[in-house]
Amino acid sequence: MDHVSRRDFVQGTLGAGMLLATAPSALAAQQLGDVYAQIGNGHDASVVRLQDWIRQVTIAAENRGMEEGCRYMMQLARDAGFQHVERVPTRGFPSVFATLDAGAKRTLGIYFMYDVKQVDPAEWSSPPWEARLVDKPGLGKVVMGRGAVNQKGPQASFLSALHAIRAAGRKLPVNLVLIAESEEEIGSPHFSDAVLAPQVRSALEKCSGIFMPEAAQSLDGTVQVSLGAKGVVELELVASGEKWGRGPSIDVHSSNRARLDSPAFHLVQALDTLIDAKSDPAIDGWWDKVRPLSAAEEKMLDVAAARMSEASAKKSMGVTHWARDADWRQALEDLAARPTVNIEGLVGGYTGEGGKTVLPHRATAKLDFRLVPDMTREDAVAKLKAHLAKRGFGDIEVNVSGGYDPTTTPADAALIRTMLRVYQAEGVDPIFWPRRGGSWPGIVFTGEPLKLPAAHFGMGHGQHAHAPDEYYLIEAVNPKLAGIDGAVRSFVDCLYALGA
Repeated sequence: MDHVSRRDFVQGTLGAGMLLATAPSALAAQQLGDVYAQIGNGHDASVVRLQDWIRQVTIAAENRGMEEGCRYMMQLARDAGFQHVERVPTRGFPSVFATLDAGAKRTLGIYFMYDVKQVDPAEWSSPPWEARLVDKPGLGKVVMGRGAVNQKGPQASFLSALHAIRAAGRKLPVNLVLIAESEEEIGSPHFSDAVLAPQVRSALEKCSGIFMPEAAQSLDGTVQVSLGAKGVVELELVASGEKWGRGPSIDVHSSNRARLDSPAFHLVQALDTLIDAKSDPAIDGWWDKVRPLSAAEEKMLDVAAARMSEASAKKSMGVTHWARDADWRQALEDLAARPTVNIEGLVGGYTGEGGKTVLPHRATAKLDFRLVPDMTREDAVAKLKAHLAKRGFGDIEVNVSGGYDPTTTPADAALIRTMLRVYQAEGVDPIFWPRRGGSWPGIVFTGEPLKLPAAHFGMGHGQHAHAPDEYYLIEAVNPKLAGIDGAVRSFVDCLYALGA
């Protein structure tokens, strides 16, 4: 595809005449030297705050540390200056709701999550709950631990920005409404309970938008501004002799395979119908509601393909080929716009050391689906069940654990324009991205009834979310990357820009 110039892209995406790179910075009139000094003075406290938070284990999938994590999140909010902090019960684990009234003209919503993914400590080079400072060659000093970058590092840096502003004797330039959920890593099954609680909804309705802190910088220092995220459905498929009416209802000796059907193979055969020969989703009607990319979104991907490194992307994931042998531009489009059917794990029978000759009576597959506009969680699950039933697999249990619809915020939303201006003031020319391949429950904000713009923002770097050796950069040796102090400063700048 032809290269699209930055000017053509901005005009096509944000509207003619809105060339933000030439607009005067909203920060130019601000004198923030005293706040920046407090960021440096508070460096050690910022690092310790993050380390201590990582050590507070909170895993929704294992019902581990949930009440303790809630209380910890509440204390973090109080320490950062929120005057009102409360635990909001849901049908699952609780959320935390907090408000900070600075007497400002504008109010900003902040989204946090305080749960993290499970870990296998044997896979880590540094214990995942110790939050050690580790030197990474060519990168600098990092905090390594579960939740370091997803999301405790960026969130702790945002809280440090609030501490720095207060330490400088200033009031915040915006009022804040914080909603922190505890079930993001299990598909946010009850988050809407908290968001739509009367006191929370009333406060969010006063907000100009929703802001989720992140560490947006890639290894080369580039930043992506995502205008949305895919939706997700998390579920498990369970095949059992009891439900099927064939095969054993208890594990039996494998010699009986000669005369008994296998629930495990029954599950494998069902899974095989979910994809075609190219491993693309083949669930009946799966593509019916997939919205084509707009011309503006196509331009975004053209720019991204020209500016982003394919070699670096492949190296970071240890791959040599993209699915369907796609080229780089197509791979980026697939990440942003292609729905998926993915097997997270398969469990059945004996999986320990050596062999154990059994015929298992039950087998489970854990799956996730990524959804794009105009797909919905409800429709995706209904199509899966109908697809299985039509092919003789109606006995297989479909147990949905969480999920939500895709989310989108317009490129010309004031929240996006302001964040773009802050990045540019930092010397960063962001790459616009139609939709991140991962998911977050932004639809509860951008959809009915709130219909608020929502976006991610933040300098800083980290990697290996959901994987071993997850880290967040503290002190960078690469001048293109921001360490924790630079990340804190970016949040200060963004708050003042939004307040202006």
